Amino acid sequence: MPTDTPQPAFVLVRPQMGENIGAAARAMWNFGLDRMRIVAPRDGWPNPKAVAMSSGAGRLLDEAQLCADVPEALGDCTYVFATTARQRGLTKPVYSPERAMQIAAQKIASGEKVAVMFGPERAGLENEDIAKANAIISVPVNPLYASLNLGQCVLLTGYEWMRQSAEVVHETTDLGRKGEWASGVEVEKLVEHYEERLDAAGFFFPPEKAEGMKTNLRNLWSRMRMTRSDVQMLHGIMRQMVRWKERGGE
Repeated sequence: MPTDTPQPAFVLVRPQMGENIGAAARAMWNFGLDRMRIVAPRDGWPNPKAVAMSSGAGRLLDEAQLCADVPEALGDCTYVFATTARQRGLTKPVYSPERAMQIAAQKIASGEKVAVMFGPERAGLENEDIAKANAIISVPVNPLYASLNLGQCVLLTGYEWMRQSAEVVHETTDLGRKGEWASGVEVEKLVEHYEERLDAAGFFFPPEKAEGMKTNLRNLWSRMRMTRSDVQMLHGIMRQMVRWKERGGE
């Protein structure tokens, strides 16, 4: 059974190739969407090529709702978007995918049932299909090459849905399995270690410039976001250099 997560239904209208249905299923499942409705697929249903292309999203295909026509697919919906890359001359609001999914999230949160229609690969939705929609989703693409693959269009819309329904982390740092950021105390001990050893080596010279050099060095450390492993490695480097020098290294 589909999950209970509130979400729009994605309606594939007369899709032509099983591979594209599978790609659409995979794209939906990438973003936690599992309510697919398939209207009059050209090559019949079920389609083994769709399953092969779905790459692990076969459950979504097993639970997909097969519909004879568009009215059946939209029968329980209160608000419908139609995706198209062409100007149709129809008086309807036209939204970007981002804005459309913002509206979808608002309507679903208020209890409405929302659907997004995607057209067949060759020419997209017919005007007759779009006339059944409340609004249009238009992707800002290269006007000289505006055609999007079915799976690509589903993926893009699914991503915009996820941005509205879940927190997106826009930047992070992979610290590895054992990585932790170094604390202020750990960094301060590293700074003291280096200052002590560099001072003993006569690095802070001449004396009147020593404090300024130490300030510049501390500023360098503060610009380096270090993990605990980084700090330990830098301690080890300095200790090894001191040992090497004490053994008479040149």
